[in-house]
Amino acid sequence: MADKYRVVVCGAGITGVSAAYYLAQAGIRDILLVDEVSPLSLTSDRSTECYRNWWSDPALRALIDRSIDGMERIAAVSGNLIRLNRRGYLYVSADPDNSQTLIRSAESISRAGAGPLRVHSTPDSNYMPSGHRGFTEEPDGADLLLGAGLISKHFPYLTESAVAALHVRRAGWLSAQQLGMYLFERARDLGTTFKSGHVDAVHIANGRVAGVTFMTGERIDCDLFVNAAGPYFKEVGALCGIDLPVHTELHLKLAFEDSRRVIDRDAPLLIWSDPLVLPWQEEERAMLNSDPETRWMAGVLPGGAHTRPEGGADAGTTLMLWDYKTRALDPVFPPPLDEQYPEVVLRGLSVMLPGLAAYFGRATRPRLDGGYYVKTPENRPLVGPTPVEGAYLIGAVSGYGIMSACGAGELLATHIIGSRLPPYADAFCLARYEDPEYVGRLERLETGEL
Repeated sequence: MADKYRVVVCGAGITGVSAAYYLAQAGIRDILLVDEVSPLSLTSDRSTECYRNWWSDPALRALIDRSIDGMERIAAVSGNLIRLNRRGYLYVSADPDNSQTLIRSAESISRAGAGPLRVHSTPDSNYMPSGHRGFTEEPDGADLLLGAGLISKHFPYLTESAVAALHVRRAGWLSAQQLGMYLFERARDLGTTFKSGHVDAVHIANGRVAGVTFMTGERIDCDLFVNAAGPYFKEVGALCGIDLPVHTELHLKLAFEDSRRVIDRDAPLLIWSDPLVLPWQEEERAMLNSDPETRWMAGVLPGGAHTRPEGGADAGTTLMLWDYKTRALDPVFPPPLDEQYPEVVLRGLSVMLPGLAAYFGRATRPRLDGGYYVKTPENRPLVGPTPVEGAYLIGAVSGYGIMSACGAGELLATHIIGSRLPPYADAFCLARYEDPEYVGRLERLETGEL
């Protein structure tokens, strides 16, 4: 006779453990959390661990604001076990035209509910720098610093050509591993069981979920099945006969030893907003231009290069990222790495942080890894029911999985237990793609990913 659980959650990444936690908090005790690998060990531990409530999509902002509420509650009750801070995000521009775009976007996001926008343009401004530690007594909204002098006063390590810097305040980073383990352990305390295994089939009887079978042949009966399979979200959706409108993209990250302390250890997440040209010597540029395979490295590349310090004041590690090329592909592990990535990212960030040029050709070898973003066409997640009764989704959380996990897990639990849904719930349901008007607007929806 097969074992029986009320809920089987497939996937023990950050969204899966959050789903189990909030379902257990809602009173469901017989939950089975399943993954082939250890919890939080596939893509969740390759995150930059950052969060922000600064999104152009009001529905996504509302979900993540709610999620940040949850992270702050966990930080408060755990003695900040998750090491949550409010350093913020600093978007930097040296292009007068692009800085105007940055300003207009900030005004729009502020009006949409992300918090007040405070503009500073004089040396005696009342701009309040980040407290650097913890997450309490920090402002919300954003501060816009205008003018090279004012920016250099507060961020002397940035390029002197910067003309605008937007400091988003309900933002920062945390220990994603500690957050995930807190959710996992609390779920287990409330009766959730973890099982290592590969779900090979989902059984549907009379239009509703009846159970799952593992690759070993073992059968588990269940009433509810939650697809939280991370990079395998689409593949697991197919087990329920559902073709999910998602794709996967490879995103890389490097950990760089900043022995010269170019980047202030108390810096916020630093983001270069302008398109840029990598700084090469003339002979290097000529060589790159001579080869069709490398010519792109000598041309104009998109903005978005970003970095932050990792570890305490005595550490020297910085995390560096830049999605200058989209790599859409099916997930494979370990993910394929790009040998050019460290050099390109270092040179790209040197446009914002000129001191990094001291490392050209003499940097210690950085640690490079990568993971996958699962994305819908408009970059909104999928959280909620499916056409198969008893089958639910929590995934397609793109590059905001850590910051949205608490909100998404709570929303999924609300769907399952039948409580009153928040106003943003419909924006993340699979059923939205059945609305021809919504589908017609997909290309115009902007979620505000970096």
